[in-house]
Amino acid sequence: MAVETQAPPQPTHDREPIARDRLYIGGEWVEPHGSGTFEVHDSTTEQSIGTVPAGDADDVDRAVTAARAGFEAWSQVPPHLRAEACIGIGAKLAERAEEIAELVAREVGMPVHLSLSIQAGLPAMDFSSMQMAVEEIAWEEDVGNSLVVREPVGVVGCITPWNYPLHQVAAKVAPALTAGCAVIVKPSEVTPLTAFILAEVIDELPLPPGVFNLVTGDGPSVGEAMAGHDGIDMISFTGSTRAGRRVGEVAAGTVKRVALELGGKSPNVILDDADLQAAVIDGIGKCYLNSGQTCSALTRMLVPREKMEAAEQVAAAVLEHVKVGDPFEPGTTLGPLASEAQRERVRGYIRKGQEEGAKLVAGGDDPPEGLDTGYFVRPTVFSDVRPDMTIAQEEIFGPVLAIMPYDDEDDAVRIANDTIYGLAGGVWSSDPEHAKRVARRIRTGQVEINGATFNPTAPFGGYKQSGHGRELGKFGLEEFLEVKSLQL
Repeated sequence: MAVETQAPPQPTHDREPIARDRLYIGGEWVEPHGSGTFEVHDSTTEQSIGTVPAGDADDVDRAVTAARAGFEAWSQVPPHLRAEACIGIGAKLAERAEEIAELVAREVGMPVHLSLSIQAGLPAMDFSSMQMAVEEIAWEEDVGNSLVVREPVGVVGCITPWNYPLHQVAAKVAPALTAGCAVIVKPSEVTPLTAFILAEVIDELPLPPGVFNLVTGDGPSVGEAMAGHDGIDMISFTGSTRAGRRVGEVAAGTVKRVALELGGKSPNVILDDADLQAAVIDGIGKCYLNSGQTCSALTRMLVPREKMEAAEQVAAAVLEHVKVGDPFEPGTTLGPLASEAQRERVRGYIRKGQEEGAKLVAGGDDPPEGLDTGYFVRPTVFSDVRPDMTIAQEEIFGPVLAIMPYDDEDDAVRIANDTIYGLAGGVWSSDPEHAKRVARRIRTGQVEINGATFNPTAPFGGYKQSGHGRELGKFGLEEFLEVKSLQL
């Protein structure tokens, strides 16, 4: 006789509000200095789903004191044991993957099936990959009559954005801990809730008190206090180029090390000999991932001038199959944006594109049909976009693609490099060697060839005003190490 089984319950927006009223400092959950809070909203329902403390400079001071004590102990632990601790953190995050995925789907709006593999999967991988990275570092080496050793930089302030809330924290904390540093984390006040899950996981492990600290708050109150604090040896910041400039300015007062992963306006160059249909289909996916809320999104599609009409037709056909909606609804491919402010920002850019004369192929600034509640934006494609247009130069951070014509290969490279940014890019060609030659001419930190997938252990970071420094894998680990010469 067959046994009837129930399908697992589907996650929904109906959850009790999450009230986080403590900060994690010195291995303990402690009362914040002030009584202020930040409200966190569900990006689909626009309803409050929780609150977190509004930390301040006094909380940062407490965290620095704890971190300096934790650093003294943790820095003396052998690197391979520090990496083993990170493996343990990764394993515990993996156990809570569904909880993390659901939370990020509510906060950020990424469809839950993608959130499970990306928003929950990447953080666990960030920590578990440290086992391989630690073996690739020359912790000691002989150079003539010197012994060159690599040591942790010290106490690190990690300031992270709202679009990949736990991954961006993990991409800093995992290598910093493996290097032997102590960390103070300030997640975005827009999407801070998963950082508390990480704190809970670390609290279950026997790390020295003060090695990991969590202080929630906004940039002016907590971020600037961290950047200017003389007890913090390094700031690792991910966010907008505008905010990154401010972090660098404040941090310069104490001459601390600064790693910046900032904005992007990444080109996707489709060469004349490429499979146009495959390139356009893949390119739209790379532009719209996480509703376009991705710093490395391929937002500028460069197409041979004579193939523009064909590219527009393919793009319009693709958008007919993009399902915008609730991230928990089956079949949804594009969820809402993370906040009302971001929704209005993106709609403003769509209007700007139309005002400046770009050709609207699909989408627009009106709300998607039937989705008046939630921070939704219609997926949009512009064509005939000139390099001097605002939508070709400024980071939009939404599902807006600019298709741009070029005349020859040199013209394509010129247009590709014609922004203040240099974070990512793509090149398509039927000849991979040809694609690689063009990719070498593009001034960005990474370039994918013919739609190749993201590599979470390859170096990630930018040229120009996309920042400096690298994250992920051994390259991310090296960012948190100082080099010392012992003359023998």
